[in-house]
Amino acid sequence: MKKLLILSLLAAASAASLAKLPTPVLSDEAKAKAAEAAAKTAWTGKSEAYQLCKSQDKVAAAYYKSAKAAGKETKPPTPAPACADPGPFAYTPAAAKPLEAAGAHSPAGTATSPPSTKQPDAVGNPAKKS
Repeated sequence: MKKLLILSLLAAASAASLAKLPTPVLSDEAKAKAAEAAAKTAWTGKSEAYQLCKSQDKVAAAYYKSAKAAGKETKPPTPAPACADPGPFAYTPAAAKPLEAAGAHSPAGTATSPPSTKQPDAVGNPAKKS
């Protein structure tokens, strides 16, 4: 009986822990910080890849030097792309989109081909006689 009670309590607790939490609403400042952190992480990865590439080149050079000194025959190294230095970290935030005034723009059709004729407006829209 106690085992069944404990088992049912554990099942209820696990169901409650699996409930979906609402996604937090981020402010503009928090979004900017997250974007900067993502850029910093990407730069860190590029920097680490550059350091790894340089160390691999150094180890390969040392291997070929020691093999040549020992008189061993080695195959020529496989050509590899040059190590790309990412440079110092520099973050420039993306420019914000300008806000449009409500109704300030023309529809796409009118903007590309305006409705114009050689006919005067008085002919197309005659004045009403009173």
